[in-house]
Amino acid sequence: MRGNVEKGVAELPAKRATPLRNAAFRRFVTASLISAAGSAMAPLALAYSVIEQGGGTGALGVVLATTTVPTVLFLLVGGVLADRMSRSRLLFLGNLLAAAAQGALAVVVAIGHATTVSIAVCGFVSGTAVAFTVPAAQGAVAQIVPAEQLQQANALLRLPGNAVKVLGPAVGGGVVALSGPAWALACDALTFAVAALLLLGLRLDAPLGVTSALSDLREGWAGFWSRTWLWTYTVAGTVLVAAWLAGFQLLGPVVAAEQYAGARDWGLVQGAFAAGLLAGTVVCLRWRPYRLLAVAVVAGLPLAVPLLVMGWGLPLPWLLLATLLAGVGLDVAIVAWTTAFQQHVPQGELGRMGAFNSVGERLAIPIGYLLTALAAGTWDNRTVLVACAALVVAAAVLNLCVRDVHRINATRD
Repeated sequence: MRGNVEKGVAELPAKRATPLRNAAFRRFVTASLISAAGSAMAPLALAYSVIEQGGGTGALGVVLATTTVPTVLFLLVGGVLADRMSRSRLLFLGNLLAAAAQGALAVVVAIGHATTVSIAVCGFVSGTAVAFTVPAAQGAVAQIVPAEQLQQANALLRLPGNAVKVLGPAVGGGVVALSGPAWALACDALTFAVAALLLLGLRLDAPLGVTSALSDLREGWAGFWSRTWLWTYTVAGTVLVAAWLAGFQLLGPVVAAEQYAGARDWGLVQGAFAAGLLAGTVVCLRWRPYRLLAVAVVAGLPLAVPLLVMGWGLPLPWLLLATLLAGVGLDVAIVAWTTAFQQHVPQGELGRMGAFNSVGERLAIPIGYLLTALAAGTWDNRTVLVACAALVVAAAVLNLCVRDVHRINATRD
C-alpha cells in the first residue's frame, strides 16, 4: 500500500538501492530539513517575545504549557486521522497550520501588540499542528521507503535535523540579537510554508477506508494493548524520558551553576550532547543491527551516565564525555525503535499506534518536572540526579526482561 508516490529505483538490486535514490524520499527529507531549520530558531525567539512584552518566568511557563498541552490532547485524534486520510495531505495541513500560527505571532510581535495571551494562543495552534503531523510522519516514511531500507531512511532523516540542532540555536540567537524575535519567528513561518508545499507533492493514498472514528480508536487501543513489546516499551520510555528530562534539562543548569562555571560550561555540555546525537546518526548509517528493539532499549542506558556524573560531582571533562555518549546512545535508540515500529506495525495502524506511544512519552514531560519539583523539597539536587539515573537504568533493565522485546528484529533484504 504505497500510494501514488514518486517511484525511486525499485528495479535496482537491493544492495545498490538507497532511500536517497527515491525522489519521494528526497522530497520528504528536504521538507524535514527546511522545517527543522526554522524550528531550531523558534524557542529562543519565543522566549524573547515573552520577555520583550514584560513577561517573566510565570508568563513563559504559561506559553510553554499552552504549546505542549494541545499536542497531548489531540495526538490520538491525529493518530486516527493518519490512518484514515492521505498522510501527505495531513502533513501539508499541519505544516500550513503551523506556518499560520508562527506568521501571526511574528506579526503581533513586530507591531508591538504581543501579550502573554496572544503568544499563548499562537502556541496552542502550533501545538495542535504538531499533534496532527507527528503520527502522520512515521507512517509516511513507511509508505515511501521499502521495509529493508527503513533504518537507513530514519537515520538520513535524523542527520540534517541533528546538524541543525548544533547550528540552529546559534543562528537563531544571531537573528534575534540583530533583528529581534519577530524576524526569527517569520523565518520559522516561512520554513513551515515551504515544507507544506513540498509535502503536498508526495500524494500518498489514505491507508484505510472511511469508517467510524470511534471504532478506529477502539480497534487501535486493542491493537496497541495486544502488542506487549509496544506498550511495555512505551511505559518504559515514559519513565526513562521523565527521568532524563527532569535530571538533565531541569536540574542540569542548576547543578552547572553550583559546581561548574554556570552558563558557559552548560553550553559546552549541550554542545557535546548535540554532537553525540549527530555521531549516533552516523553510526546508524553504517550499522544495521538485527535485534532492533533490544538495541533500542540498551542504547537508552547511557542516558543515566551524565546524571550520575553530576550527582557524584565529577569534573567537567567527565561530564562532557558522558553527555557525548548519551547523545550517541539516544540517537541509536531512536533510529532502532522507529525502524522496528515501522517494520512490525501494519500500514493501516501506524498512525494510531504511533499516537498511543507518543502520548505516553509526552506526558513524561510534565510528570518528570512535577515529581522533581516535589523531590527537591525533600532531597538535595545531587540525590535527585542519582535517583533519576537509577530510574533510567531500572526502566531499561526491566524492559529487557520482556520476552517479546527480543522477538522484534530487523527485516533483511
